[in-house]
Amino acid sequence: MIRSLDRIGSIGALLSAVAAPCCFPLFAAIAAASGLTVPGRFEMTVLYLFQGFALLAIVGLALSYRKHRGLGPLSVGLLSGSALVYVFYYSWSVGLLYAGLLGLVAASVWNWFCSRSSARAKPLLQSVITCPSCGHRSTEIMPTNACLFFYDCPHCHARLKPKAGDCCVFCSYGSVPCPPIQTGEACCA
Repeated sequence: MIRSLDRIGSIGALLSAVAAPCCFPLFAAIAAASGLTVPGRFEMTVLYLFQGFALLAIVGLALSYRKHRGLGPLSVGLLSGSALVYVFYYSWSVGLLYAGLLGLVAASVWNWFCSRSSARAKPLLQSVITCPSCGHRSTEIMPTNACLFFYDCPHCHARLKPKAGDCCVFCSYGSVPCPPIQTGEACCA
């Protein structure tokens, strides 16, 4: 879910840049040339949508920060969002509006690169499996080339199977999910 919201944040920043109110004359000229003059009537609605997209971009950056702990994109996004709030609610400035939009786009691109580099990080291979039958904890090394569908508890000899919706016993009973899940790839199930 966080991964999809991260993508929505970037899209929100790009859409908010497209919906900039200072670009309305350009859009109005293009729309009038193509026969579409209806958007002018909905200028206030578009302004609220613009603010919503900017907020969505900042929320996406904040959620992505929780994943890769890159403070830079979040800081630039918050500063850019603050600039947009100042422009809309205190003092209109076209230059500051464009600076805020450019900052949101830059923060989203920077965030995308941070997310890509953290996804390529090496996964943890050691996990502690806790048997649901007896509570015994056993440290195991996860395979990187296959999922482990069955695990026999060394203490009570119960055979563990993945829970519904999980791909392997490490995702169900381990302290760390399997390597494909850690790196954001599709699991082997």
